[in-house]
Order: sequence, then structure tokens, then C-alpha cells
Amino acid sequence: MSKRTRTVLKILSIAVVIGLILVLIGACINLYIVHTGGKQIYTVEQMRGSQADCILVLGAGLKPDGSPSDMLRDRLSFACDLWNEGVSDTVLVSGDRASESYDEVTAMKNYLLAHGVPEEAILEDPKGYSTSESLKRAKDVFGYENVVVVTQRYHLYRALYIAQKTGLDAKGVNSDPYTYRGQVLRDIREFAARIKDFFKFL
Repeated sequence: MSKRTRTVLKILSIAVVIGLILVLIGACINLYIVHTGGKQIYTVEQMRGSQADCILVLGAGLKPDGSPSDMLRDRLSFACDLWNEGVSDTVLVSGDRASESYDEVTAMKNYLLAHGVPEEAILEDPKGYSTSESLKRAKDVFGYENVVVVTQRYHLYRALYIAQKTGLDAKGVNSDPYTYRGQVLRDIREFAARIKDFFKFL
């Protein structure tokens, strides 16, 4: 084996070790966020009798026709259930109003109106461009302290972790009644997002 080959193998070995260390660190961060956020996840039934300043629904994209995506529809459906249970008299919909042709918050509001939530009970945050922005704005812009966050479980862990870091008293309701298509890719992206937000809120 030539000296050059040995050098290349040594460099590759070091790179592999560094890569494994980084993956291990990332896994530990993910486990920490899942453990931290998982303590505050409840069902609609478990929230019965609770009182919150608002029910916060996080955006999750639209279909080509402008209606809520399947994931967003389920978040809104669970929010309706919470409102009907009297958990809060306010539903805050937070998403991206990028243009007239892409308006998450209006689509969210229209869904709630169509399912019995009155207009005066709905507040819109068109600048919820990310999970952290939606949560920070709920506190800093809308002035809420005690919120119920509605999103899918894989996302809820991080949302509740961020809520804690931003000073919100937050509980979460898991809004996934089934497994969605493409969930593996979402789980991979969420793995990276948890690491990003962990360092963001250090």
C-alpha cells in the first residue's frame, strides 16, 4: 500500500468518525427535544375543562385549489373540537399569506367558519412563516401567555420545545388521526429542524 493510499484512508476514517459523532449529537438533541416536548401532549378529551388564552393552529400548506392540505385540514378539525369543548374562545390561525393566490390564513379561517366557529372567535396571523415565528408572535404580538398548540405529533415536540423557550405556557394536541403519505421525508426534515432550533434557542 502506497503512502498516498494510506493518507487517503486515514482521512476517510477521520471523516467517518466525525460524521458518526455529528449524527450521534444530532440524535441526542432530537431525543432531548422529543422528551421535553412530549411531556405536554394531550388529546382533545384530556383537554376538556382546561382554559387557554387561545388555540393556536400552525399552517401546513394548501392544495392547488387553495383549500387546506390534508394535514392542515386535520389541524383545523381538531381545533374546532377544542373550541367546541370550550378550551378557549379564540382560535389563532398562523400561516403564510404570500400572495392573493397563496393565502394560508384565509383558507384556515374559511374552514373554521364552515365548521361552526364564529368569525369573532378567529384571529389571523399572516406572518407565521415558521414554527418559531408563529409561537413568538403569539406571545409578543398577540400578547398570549397560555396557549394550546395544534399540529401533528412529529411536529408538536419541537413546537412545544420552542414554546417553552419563548416563555409560553403551552400544551399541545396531536392532530394526526392516521399516518400521512410522505411521512418518512417529513421525519428526516424534522430531525434537522430540531437540531437547528436547539442551537437557535440556546
